[in-house]
Amino acid sequence: MSATKFLSDIEIAQKNEMFHINKIATKLNIDLDDLELYGKYKAKLPLSIIDEKKIAKNNLVLVTALTPTPAGEGKTTTSIGLTEGLNKIGKQTTVVLREPSLGPVFGIKGGAAGGGYAQVVPMEDINLHFTGDFSAIEKANNLLSALIDNNIQSKTRSLGIDPRTIVWKRVMDMNDRALRQITIGLGGTLNGIPREDGFNITPASEVMAILCMAESFSDLKTKLGKIFIGFTFDKKPIYANDLKAQNAMAILLKDAIKPNLVQTLEGNPAIIHGGPFANIAQGTNTIIATKTGLSVSEYVITEAGFGADLGAEKFLNIKCVSAGLKPKALVLVATIRALRHHGGAKKEEYNDPNIERVKKGFANLEKHIENCKKFGLNPVVAINAFPSDSEEEVKLIQNRCKKMGVQAIVAKGFAKGGDGMIELAEAVVKEVESGKNNFQPLYNWNLTIKEKIERIAKEIYGAEAVEYSKKAITDLKKIDTLGLQGLPICMAKTQKSFSDNDKLLGRPTGFTVNVREFEFATGAGFIIPILGKMMRMPGLPATPASENMDIDDNGKISGLS
Repeated sequence: MSATKFLSDIEIAQKNEMFHINKIATKLNIDLDDLELYGKYKAKLPLSIIDEKKIAKNNLVLVTALTPTPAGEGKTTTSIGLTEGLNKIGKQTTVVLREPSLGPVFGIKGGAAGGGYAQVVPMEDINLHFTGDFSAIEKANNLLSALIDNNIQSKTRSLGIDPRTIVWKRVMDMNDRALRQITIGLGGTLNGIPREDGFNITPASEVMAILCMAESFSDLKTKLGKIFIGFTFDKKPIYANDLKAQNAMAILLKDAIKPNLVQTLEGNPAIIHGGPFANIAQGTNTIIATKTGLSVSEYVITEAGFGADLGAEKFLNIKCVSAGLKPKALVLVATIRALRHHGGAKKEEYNDPNIERVKKGFANLEKHIENCKKFGLNPVVAINAFPSDSEEEVKLIQNRCKKMGVQAIVAKGFAKGGDGMIELAEAVVKEVESGKNNFQPLYNWNLTIKEKIERIAKEIYGAEAVEYSKKAITDLKKIDTLGLQGLPICMAKTQKSFSDNDKLLGRPTGFTVNVREFEFATGAGFIIPILGKMMRMPGLPATPASENMDIDDNGKISGLS
């Protein structure tokens, strides 16, 4: 008898019968007059829903992961599945996630709507344009670029900006390596002043970071005005408010600042808003979305991108400190295939059971568990189940976690939805209700920039030392000049390793972290050290995911994941 074919993510999503978004809002006791409908299954929520008193008494749970393989280990799938499981055991729960970027959708990693029977829907809409937030962020970012070049061109209103010092780049939401470094203004005096420029991917835009860090519309405008652009010829710093750009930029973001309400496959609430990557930005959804969820739900499940050394570190040290958030529990997602990977398995061997490789690869998970505890959080390990997992491998992980005082539970949300996540849900509730978790950040923002970087590099990554290039040392002097020493650190680092070398798997030791240069997110409120060869505009793989996509005459999409 032939094996039963498991439906693809998009096939599962397309077969699902969604509820009208009004019903989802009613579950959260949201007045239907407060909804701004985008069709029948999507809606914007007003900022007026946020209630600090309710936020303080409800429960925030962070989902993070070990160092992932290129395809990811299922944080979003686990977050959604855990939300289904918690609702099944009677805990009113909302999942709060980031919006997908088109770069990964058409590249290698795929979308960010979950997988299998743990998805948010409408899956196609969420993965492709959604409610237009990314487009608005892109336009606001590029409006500032246009204003900068217009001012350089001006003969009557010039601020005297030195084009050689401009750090602001244009953005687009697509992987396009050819745009990393370009020359603009060619073709004569009517086309502007020639200068070097470049593109970042939209999730790396400081406008995206600002949207995610803003706590109100007025705060958004203030932060936009603080964006650092460059210097004048007489060394004076120039900001977006010097160009009177912040109000026009905010106008473009008037709808984008509002969180988006959708639903899970099982009809539970999902709020999706903002989408910075965790390897080149802060990797978490908006403060507004998280606070909205905590204002209307007993439990909020949220995730932070890539491994805990990136997304979780930034979520805890930047977002939580800035917004006064305090997670009550942390779920650390692991897959046996990732442990095999860190134990030396090649890509074609990820699905081959191998207890020795899992034993060796466990060192990576062990380090992440130790790191979580440094924040005062005892993690619950979720073993995201795959058909190739052997019972022996699962038992090994559970026994080793137990020795570290951590419970490891097999999570079957992908195959079984909420029914496969009840045990994990119960463990999370037990962890929350124990009251033993007491979140504390890793460092004080008032330390020097070098001290903060060293704390992260040595404590979280396990580095031996930190080295700075000549450009990085020059950039540090600019940080001093601009008075930015008191800002937190948002590392731009490969997601494939604890180190800045993506070839160093497992739990590397004795390595040096190399700071190539710095970028300054003065509006968002953090400093970005660029480590190693990290790029803020990714490229497409040799075989892009787009090649396997199609759409029929009725608008039905296939091949999207």
